[in-house]
Amino acid sequence: MSTSIRKAVIPAGGLGTRFLPATKAQPKEMLPLIDKPAIQYIVEEAVRSGIDSIVIVSGRHKRAIEDHFDKSFELEAELEARNNETMLAIVKEISQLADIYYVRQKEPLGLGHAVLCARRFVADEPFAVLLGDDILTSNPPCLKQMIEIYEQEQSSVVAVMEVPWDQTHKYGIVDIEQGSRVARVKDIIEKPAPGQAPSNYAVVGRYVLHPSIFGLLEAAKPGKGGEIQLTDSLQELNRLSSLTAFRFDGRRHDVGDKLGFVQATIDFALERDDLSADVRRYMLESLGLPKES
Repeated sequence: MSTSIRKAVIPAGGLGTRFLPATKAQPKEMLPLIDKPAIQYIVEEAVRSGIDSIVIVSGRHKRAIEDHFDKSFELEAELEARNNETMLAIVKEISQLADIYYVRQKEPLGLGHAVLCARRFVADEPFAVLLGDDILTSNPPCLKQMIEIYEQEQSSVVAVMEVPWDQTHKYGIVDIEQGSRVARVKDIIEKPAPGQAPSNYAVVGRYVLHPSIFGLLEAAKPGKGGEIQLTDSLQELNRLSSLTAFRFDGRRHDVGDKLGFVQATIDFALERDDLSADVRRYMLESLGLPKES
């Protein structure tokens, strides 16, 4: 798989307060969707898209993320001694997914600041950003499609999806021309007030960016919530050059939301041969519905 974009940034420095008390002593990104932590789904999408170097921007109490993607000699030796070849292969594969590096975001100053923390890692190359709260499922992966668009358009790219109009105040919203799956962005606004959104197309956690974004982030002033917002610098980038929106039409799970996390767990369970029949049966029983024949 050949691509000019080989580096990705995964911000993971947040406090995970929406999932307290579960996140009091463990990273939100390590909460499992059945038997795989949420952040592994993000790393796997990056790898399937041609990324081979990833920097995870972490914070305090996030060492579990590093341990997860590291080699575990003791665990591998134990599995080997038990002749558990299947699980041994799974454990080994995790540590071989990609070259993963870590940088500490010393203060939770916003998504834009988290991306800026990766500046030395990225240097002067175009790069991807994947947010851990959004698990996107499609074939080919969303990020792979975005990388191809970047190379064709020579323009930074954001992934967007339609959201209910009454939810637009929760997202970065783009104003785009209707019709094509790939469209030039006319404007991008961070969490517009209710009734003020120019569209219901929301940015959904995937970006392919030109490295010039770092200069804009460095000069950025605090925006919504007193944080350095990536959206504000994307707005300036769009004014200076251009920004392209990619209408993603796969499936999105917002695992930063409690209901979204439950929905993702159910959906992934229903896709697994070892769980789907039992989960479906249990759901029908719990809802008092007739069993499937």
